Amino acid sequence: MDIAVIGGSGLYRLGHLAEVERISVETPFGAPSDEIVVGSMGGRRIAFLPRHGSRHRLAPAAVPYRANIYALRVLGIRQIVSVSAVGSLVEQLRPGTLAVPDQLVDLTRSRAKTFFDDGCVAHVSPAEPWCSRLRAALVAAGGGARAVHDGGAYCCIDGPAFSTRAESNLYRRWQLSMIGMTAAPEAVLAREANACLAVLALITDYDCWRVGEAPVSADAVAEVMRRNVDAAQGVIAKLAVDCDEPADCTCWHALDGAVLTDSSALPASARERIELFRTRRVGS
Repeated sequence: MDIAVIGGSGLYRLGHLAEVERISVETPFGAPSDEIVVGSMGGRRIAFLPRHGSRHRLAPAAVPYRANIYALRVLGIRQIVSVSAVGSLVEQLRPGTLAVPDQLVDLTRSRAKTFFDDGCVAHVSPAEPWCSRLRAALVAAGGGARAVHDGGAYCCIDGPAFSTRAESNLYRRWQLSMIGMTAAPEAVLAREANACLAVLALITDYDCWRVGEAPVSADAVAEVMRRNVDAAQGVIAKLAVDCDEPADCTCWHALDGAVLTDSSALPASARERIELFRTRRVGS
């Protein structure tokens, strides 16, 4: 496969796919959120995984993030587009628009955030949490900055409840741009797995900070998502046509020098994981 799409709230299937098949993948971290749907689009093989399951049965904190990223790497995928419904924390990001954030603040507390917690210690750098090359390709696929907002800091909370008004205003004082519940730990896990990942954020609401605006509700989010899924699908379809896999990317070397555990002390499970993540393609 050339690229994978992780679908967020409202995006439970990927249109424009031909020659579709479903693949079940087991991982050391359990099963992924759902079967992985594989098909052809724009002359390329595309994989799709609904983050919350095809019937939206998984809350944000219950998503098996490690299993999802691991399963995509088992299939040899190194480019991942993560679609995420988010609330806006700034006036210019209006509901109904799309954005590609470039920074992340992780406020989650209850999620497994590394593949290496079994006798192996690895410290990757998420200073730039998402692949700059894939981010640029997403913005270009959306027609440039006029159609898809380029940049912004994504605030990730555990949920499933939305923010209080005090929290929402605090995040604004921190100069964060959008708020969601799923970007972490996906970003760091993809980095540990030597994979490129970028987020396509669908702005659904103004959270609860905006005076005169009704606080965000699940119904309102679902309604805006229904109206904007076509826009997200269009960006993904254009990306599938235009985005070639590069010969190399800095994301593919994130583990180089990151593992501090002496190689002689590495458990077999960690050795296998590192070998998988360092493999460009399955069998290569």
